[in-house]
Parts: sequence; C-alpha cells; structure tokens
Amino acid sequence: MEYLPLFHQLREQPVLLIGGGEVALRKARLLAQAGARLRVVTLKLHPELEKLLEQTGGVYQLRGWQAGDCQGHVLVVAATENSMLNAEVAAEAKALHVPVNVVDTPELCSVIFPAIVDRSPLVVAVSSGGHAPVLARLVRAKIETVLPAAYGKLARLAQKYRQAVKKRFGDLQQRRVFWEETLQGPIAEQVFAGNFGQAEQMLQDKLAGEAAQVTGEVYLVGAGPGDPDLLTFKALRLMQQADVVLYDRLVASEIVDMCRRDADRIYVGKAASNHSLSQEKINQKLVALAQEGKRVLRLKGGDPFIFGRGGEEIEELAQNGIPFQVVPGITSASGCSSYAGIPLTHRDYAQSVRFVTGHPKDGNLDLPWSELVSTTQTVVFYMGLGTLPVIASQLVRNGRAAETPVAVIERGTTAQQRVILGTLDDIAKRIMDEQVESPSLIIVGEVVALKERLAWFAGQQRNL
Repeated sequence: MEYLPLFHQLREQPVLLIGGGEVALRKARLLAQAGARLRVVTLKLHPELEKLLEQTGGVYQLRGWQAGDCQGHVLVVAATENSMLNAEVAAEAKALHVPVNVVDTPELCSVIFPAIVDRSPLVVAVSSGGHAPVLARLVRAKIETVLPAAYGKLARLAQKYRQAVKKRFGDLQQRRVFWEETLQGPIAEQVFAGNFGQAEQMLQDKLAGEAAQVTGEVYLVGAGPGDPDLLTFKALRLMQQADVVLYDRLVASEIVDMCRRDADRIYVGKAASNHSLSQEKINQKLVALAQEGKRVLRLKGGDPFIFGRGGEEIEELAQNGIPFQVVPGITSASGCSSYAGIPLTHRDYAQSVRFVTGHPKDGNLDLPWSELVSTTQTVVFYMGLGTLPVIASQLVRNGRAAETPVAVIERGTTAQQRVILGTLDDIAKRIMDEQVESPSLIIVGEVVALKERLAWFAGQQRNL
C-alpha cells in the first residue's frame, strides 16, 4: 500500500494554497467544503476564486511565494504552473512536517487528493496514488451509481442515534447486529423512499423494544479457485459481516483481505500430511464459535460441496442446531479450465466430464479406473499432484491410450498460473522437470488438445 488512507479534519484550520488559476480554484472548492480557513498566495487571482474566498472568509495575497509562508498551516497545496516553485514549496512544508500536496506531481506529495464520492457524513475516497487519476475517477463514477444520495441521510440517522444505541446495548456484538439490521432492513428502505420521519420513528420503536438475543450462525462460502473477481455478490456480503473467519490454504490472500478488517481470522489450512487443524476439530470450532453468538465465516477454496468437506461441516452444525448458509463458489475444474482455454466438454471430443479426487485414502488411491477411460469423457483430478504417476499408469493400464493429452494447471486463475501440457506417457516427468507445486489441477482428455487452438482466448481471459 503506497499511501495510508486518512480523513483530515480541516474545519476552521489554516490551509495555505499557492496558486490562483483554474487548478487552484478546483482545490480551493474542495478545501472550502471541508471548512478550511483558506489563505491564498498568488501573483494573479482567478475571479471565481476571489468570490469563493469572500464567501467563505478566506484571504489572499497578490505576491509571489516567500520562504516561511508554510509556517502556521496544517496543510499546504502547491497549484502553480511553475514546477521549480512547487518543488520549493514542497521542500519547505516537508521540513516543517506540514502535509503537502503538489498538483499533478505525486513524487513531491506527502498527501494526495483522492476522487471523492460525497454522501456526507458518509464519504468514499478513491486513489491511484496519483499515478492514474483518470482510472480513479472512473472507479468513483462506478461507486456513484451504487450509492444513492439517500445514503447520506442514512448516515446522519446513524450519527444521531449512535450514542443512544451505545447506551441501550452494552455489548459490542449486540450493537453491531442492531446496526446491520437497521441499515439493511425496513428502516433503511424508508430512508431511501424519502420517509425520513417514518424511519426515525421506526428506529426509536426498535430501541424501545427488548434487546434481541444474539444468535450465532455459520456461513460456508466458496471462495473460488483464486481470482477475487470470481466471488459471488452474496459471498462478498457475508465476508463483510462475519465476526470470525476460518480459512484454508487454498483461499488466496487477496480474498482473505476482502473480509471485514476487524474480524478475527483463524487459519485452518490442510496440506498433505500436514494439518493445521483436523477436520473434526474444525467442525467443533465452528459449533463452539456459533454458540458464543458469533457469525462465523468458513471460507473454502473452490466450492464447499465439491471436495471441500462442506457436507461434513453442515452435518455437525445441523446436529447441534446451529443455523447456517451455504454459498456456492466456482469450483477449480470450471475456473482453471476456463482460464487455461480448455473446454471441459466439446461436441466433437467429450460429451461428459467427471470430477475425481486424486487424494489417497489410507495410503491407497482406490478409484473405479475402468469407468475413467472412455475417450469421450474428460476426467478432472483434484488434489492429485502427488499421485499423478499412479493416475497416469492406472489409466493406461485400464485402456486409456498413452498419448492421451493431459494438462496440469498450477495456481489456476491467479497471476501465477502455469499450464504444463503432456500425455499420460510423459506428464509425470514433465511436472517433475518443471517443479510444479500445489495447488494444481489435472485434466485428462482429448479436449486438452484444444488449448493450443484457443491460446488467444486463454490469454485474454487471464488479462480480464
């Protein structure tokens, strides 16, 4: 993170603006909206800027900048067309430990102006660190479309009753649940409909009622194969409201970082012969946390019900009377094959697809091999990297041709994705030569040969 986002309280604080043109005018308008006491130093003053200063009680001096001008200010903005002058201003401000912004010169800034979505008191700021301001504005425009103007009124309602709610509910968990229900339920809908008075009355009635008993719940959420863009909207919403997050090693760090920042995070990853927690202990942990009244997010790579042992977890929850939600995720077979440009089915090559675990049980890989050798079927092996030599030899032994195409996709859908191509005859040696690591997915079938034809598509997919 190049810059730490902070919100600066400028009301009635002295701010120095060097420059008096169009750019300075734009900065002055923002600073005035924040309530700053503006002092402008410039050789020439834009008429609109002069008018703004008159309206807001700001002052100006028609002269050049002088050493010492930065003293006594909480923020300095250099907005002239003279790059040398801007650099001198920045140097003095930094020497005095005063935050400084130099317009269109991020390397001289200690603070930057973000693109702003203003729903005061709710304010959303978007920044590219000064490197791509047009992109930041485009992102701001997207946010504008999903944040109605009424969000400002909703924020003011929350502001007005914050202390009353704090007094009413001594427990932090109770307060959090109260506000989430309020800001997402019928009260919020009344605000959005323009019935602020009705919304306020409903909130007062809710405060006057009995404190609801906070009950725990578990969310089994599929995080997909790695690319955060493949998350569902529902997954993201639950990730943002959970109190505790239990995640495994197949969940990308970028996805874990999208969970609510103040949620407790517990790593429960499992690798071959190296379990952070056994599945039984994970099940018990989910129950115990929910019984404490927590909203527990079980974040799982891929889909919870496809080799994710989600069935075992909800069975334990059901036996203990714990409410739960299951959110499907894009399973690795679908995500990785798509990003690699390999269709799992194709009219001319494969009319069916089969998902199989390559993870041995009790040391043995006991699979119905005779059912996996059809030439019109694609077979996808999960967790099979360590047993790939056995998989390849057994398929050949049971009738699949040694020259059958095979793809091993390492870290599929991520920026580190690699696709190793081979045949049943040589794929084990290839992955050893390439030092392929888990997580990796294995695709066996004639459809793998289509990858070279669809190479352009796969490249475009990874760039999305």
